[in-house]
Amino acid sequence: MFSEKKDKQPQVLERNIIGNNTSIVGDIISEGDFRIDGKVEGSIKTTGRVVIGKSGEIKGKIDCRNADIEGKFSGELIVSSLLTLKATARIFGEVIISKLSVEPGAEFNATCSMKSSVKELKNEQTKKEKTAS
Repeated sequence: MFSEKKDKQPQVLERNIIGNNTSIVGDIISEGDFRIDGKVEGSIKTTGRVVIGKSGEIKGKIDCRNADIEGKFSGELIVSSLLTLKATARIFGEVIISKLSVEPGAEFNATCSMKSSVKELKNEQTKKEKTAS
């Protein structure tokens, strides 16, 4: 009587795999995670994680929450949380991230912007200005 029950639908995270001998040309939109061991030319947009395996290659755009890269990527990469580059990773293009982890040996030839740290600093300065009197 006093408590309201909200209808929460369980969040189903899909795991999508693009195999070693598979090539895709086009745009992919999903809420699930991706593992790419083949080739993709186009864009991938997901609220999940994108993993590019050692044999994986992507030319285009990725927009995701987290990314782990062991293979090759060229294009625009937007990661809202953590980008992890393994030792075998080769990155070319433009990268916009929040956090970055790079193993020794990774090739990173890209322009890189770290967006969330700038937002955090602006929020902290605003809070300090409001509390200081």
